[in-house]
Amino acid sequence: MKLIVTEKDTAARKIASILGEGKVSTGSYQRVPIYSFSMNGDEFACIGLKGHIMQLEYPEEYSDWRKVEPKALIDASLIKAPAAKSVINALKKAAKDAEKVIIATDFDREGELIGLEALELVTEANPELARDAVRARYSALTSEEIHEAFANTVELSVPLAKAGAARQDIDLIWGATLTRFMSLATSRLGNQFLSVGRVQSPTLALIVERELERRAFVPEPYWQVFADVDSSQGGFTVQHKTDRFSRQAEAESASGNAAAAETGKVTGVKSTRKKTPPPQPFNTTAYTKAATALGFSAARAIRLAEDLYLGGFISYPRTDNTVYPASLNLREILVELRKSGELKAAADELLARESLTPTRGKKQTTDHPPIYPVGVPGSGDKLDEAHWKIWFLVARRFLATLGDEAVSENNRVEIGIGGEPFLVRGSRVTREGWLAWYPYARGKDVEVPRLKEGEEVKVIKVYDQHKETQPPGRYGQGRLIELMEQNGLGTKATRHSIIQSLYDRGYIKNTPVEPTETGIAMTKALNSYADRISKPEMTAELEQEMSAIAEEAMTKEEVVQRSRKLLHEAYSSLEENKEALAGVIVKGIQEDKNMGPCPKCGQQLRVIRSKKTKKRFVGCEGYPECSATYPLPQAGSVIAMGKECPECGSPKVKIITRGRRPWELCLDPGCPTKEEYKSRARKKRAAS
Repeated sequence: MKLIVTEKDTAARKIASILGEGKVSTGSYQRVPIYSFSMNGDEFACIGLKGHIMQLEYPEEYSDWRKVEPKALIDASLIKAPAAKSVINALKKAAKDAEKVIIATDFDREGELIGLEALELVTEANPELARDAVRARYSALTSEEIHEAFANTVELSVPLAKAGAARQDIDLIWGATLTRFMSLATSRLGNQFLSVGRVQSPTLALIVERELERRAFVPEPYWQVFADVDSSQGGFTVQHKTDRFSRQAEAESASGNAAAAETGKVTGVKSTRKKTPPPQPFNTTAYTKAATALGFSAARAIRLAEDLYLGGFISYPRTDNTVYPASLNLREILVELRKSGELKAAADELLARESLTPTRGKKQTTDHPPIYPVGVPGSGDKLDEAHWKIWFLVARRFLATLGDEAVSENNRVEIGIGGEPFLVRGSRVTREGWLAWYPYARGKDVEVPRLKEGEEVKVIKVYDQHKETQPPGRYGQGRLIELMEQNGLGTKATRHSIIQSLYDRGYIKNTPVEPTETGIAMTKALNSYADRISKPEMTAELEQEMSAIAEEAMTKEEVVQRSRKLLHEAYSSLEENKEALAGVIVKGIQEDKNMGPCPKCGQQLRVIRSKKTKKRFVGCEGYPECSATYPLPQAGSVIAMGKECPECGSPKVKIITRGRRPWELCLDPGCPTKEEYKSRARKKRAAS
């Protein structure tokens, strides 16, 4: 029997079905599914893991935070412990009867490391398997890809796995050491611990830096002058050619001159054409940015894409590549897309062409192709609305990369009124091209009246508006991932989870991303006393060195040891400034306890702990004159969201509890939304 090991059960079931041509028997060991089938006269067993089945950790003697100095963690040896015992037992049981093992985990650093862990476990149970172990690499769970991968197996890339292992070591050492130091320094233990990470902290610093720019921003006044006019083509509004007047007197002078005139005259008409080339193929960063623009968080966007990949509907979603490989059969994909009613016309149009020339991005790699559709979901697949939205996003992007350039017409009409120059601009798409298949990138057409030079218009009203310059906007998650990539923070496989961790730890909130006061304080403290932790340069340098391991230019031991040296240097600075650093952070934590204005008296609502019962609640700082109080869950951190519930008007908070997904609630216990939540919970319990 030949043993196939995949990263997840879904992939194991899919691969077994493809190779076994649907003739698969399902067994199990300790409730872990094992799929058996025959192929070319050989018997196979396919088992799926649960990602990392071994977890990296410190030995037991380092577990007591109060008894072990955080500094001791820097040079401590790390151990691997079972993370999924039933899966490990099932894997070893299957290995005893195997004559060959084929590793078929996802092909990237993490997948290669998971594959190496699995190989080490099966060879413990059956040492003979080490001699002829092979690796099947694929980018999509389709029949053609899987048959190709298993017909042309390769060796497991130990250097790539070692690069993944180095990341595990470094992230644990940095995270455990700095998290313990910060938590002990601020007396935030248990569920209240303060997390610090090698990638997490410089990412937070990017968010905080933008927020501090916003707070330091001083708005400047300006004035704009407009005129409502009527013409042979109907009424419209024109704006003074001076877009912004910095002085009110100048704006009033211009509006006064124009208001004195009853008519205006068209002094110029200009029309230009603009060609917009099709977009480049989706890599992980571009996909995530597009998905977040549809309202998904970065973490959810990746989860949805992974589901579609495992379902056999799109290719592997973790890739830097923006160039389709020459081997990719574009016409075959279009034939598949004809099965979708909404996309059939587009697929037919492209299939009718003699040749297909897709766009090319600047990044070309050989591990995985860009993200593209590989199958059309059917009614029996029961995808929910979110999965359908993502599938159509990927499918339409693929079509767009094969499309023609779009053409738009930009029009400008200049009108003189009372000696003052006014104008109106518009733009409309005259040739849809790729935009017909990728509507996400299409803006709204703004039509401009078709007037001729010398034509008169009637002045209806002239007015000026007082405005102020605005601070730079906060980052959306898609833009933040782009910045992380530009600064060398994290990888395509980890960036979304880093952002989600910042939400889960209570360092950021809302969308676009806004730092909490605790997040701002953490960054300020690190910038002041150990800026190597909060700046991207050191992290980016370590990322490059981890890539060097994969290329066999450095060893895992060299890179991990260098990271320990860098951490010692940063730790020394933290230790020297422990009290000052803790003071900055504690102040930020205290500020986050402000929950918003009291609806009764307008003073500040705060998290308060009862001296008698020791229970916490939200109360007004105007107590006892104001007795407004709201209950709170007694477990988890409470983060003010800085917004009100649209139903009851009370402030909204986020509750962050270790081991659970963070959840939001409003403070008013009588809010209708809470009744809806309770009703859903009752129905869920009844159904189960």
